[in-house]
Order: sequence, then structure tokens, then C-alpha cells
Amino acid sequence: MIFGALGDIHGDFAAARRVMDAHPDVPFWLCVGDVADGEGRYEALPAPLHFIKGNNEGFDAIAAGDLPDGLHYVPNARLQTIGPVRVAGLGGTFAPTWFETPAAALPHPRKGTAKATELADNRRHSVREEADACKAMDRVDVFLTHEAPRPFRVGRVDAGKTPVNEVLAAMKPRLHLFGHHHRFSEQRPHGVRSVGLDLVSRSFLLIDSDAFSYRVMDV
Repeated sequence: MIFGALGDIHGDFAAARRVMDAHPDVPFWLCVGDVADGEGRYEALPAPLHFIKGNNEGFDAIAAGDLPDGLHYVPNARLQTIGPVRVAGLGGTFAPTWFETPAAALPHPRKGTAKATELADNRRHSVREEADACKAMDRVDVFLTHEAPRPFRVGRVDAGKTPVNEVLAAMKPRLHLFGHHHRFSEQRPHGVRSVGLDLVSRSFLLIDSDAFSYRVMDV
């Protein structure tokens, strides 16, 4: 079976629909986060999209389960079977200030704000308890993160995050996908095939569920 994977959408649902409509035989798609537009809104899609959180989401809509048809949220550190594929995720960004905080205690505005990027909403982060739970998982086919593993160079800076490496070393998934940096990349941290996905408007992956080999498809 062939399934698909999309990079950051950032509200470009028209591009996501074009990709899905061009591949009607693909039964489901995975996404590495940053799905909502700048106001935290989501739109229905023609095929199932299973996504982890990025740092730009409609966190109130996710918490309430108020998502349009076709969109399915994958919570952090919860193994799911989607078709024949075992999927786990560690969505959001890494912030040392909040990493030791229990996920349920991450502070966020009491009332919804207009913009999904509201800096007071710390639900955009992942935390240690979630990373530790991911480390304990085995037989994971696809591991989704928003952050990159180290090393991941953005200019002279290593923008990768050590907690992602720690999970990869322990979990050993068959394939790791990440986003956030809006460019395609391939690497093998800890012997794991790791692919950085570009924006949905530029490219996407088609993945074989038997070998977990993939093709990069230009939009």
C-alpha cells in the first residue's frame, strides 16, 4: 500500500487539496504539523490527514476536538495504528524553560486569541514526559516530529534538538519524518532514515507501507 506524507501546511489547504486530488488512490496522509492558518483555522480535506501539532495551530480547536472532516489529530506519545502503519508522534517545539513541565500543566490563555501563534500559548511545546514515553515504544513504523534531530544546520547554527535524537536512538522507528524548517532533507541519525519535509506547496512524499521506502514528489 502507498500512503502519503505532507510537510507544513500553514493554512495552504488549497495546495493540500491539489496534492490529494492528484492521488485519489492514497488512502491516508500523515503531516508533521503547522497545519492551521495564521488565525488558527482549519479546512476540510478530501482524504484523511493525520497530523501532530506544530508550533502554529488552533490549540483550542484541537483540545475541543473541533476539527473539520478529514483532519485527525495525533496526540504526543500515543501509538496509533493507521491502516497497516504504526505511527507515533512528538509534536510541537522544544523549549528548555518548559521541558520539565507536565504536558497538562503547560500554561495557555484562558480565552481563545485571534492568532494561533499567540506566544502565551505554551501548548505549542513538547515536554520530557512525552519524550520519555516515546522512548519506551517499540515496533514503530513512522515517527513524526515537528523539530529536527541534531545535527541540522540552519546557516552556522545547529537547529536540531537533542530530545528528538534520544527518542530515535531508543525507539529505532523504520522511518522518521519532521518539518518546521520548510526544506527537504535526508539524514540517518542513529541509523534511522530521517526525512525533513518541505512546505506542502513545494513537495511531498509517497511511502510504501511494506519497505517504508519513499518517493519525493514535486508539486
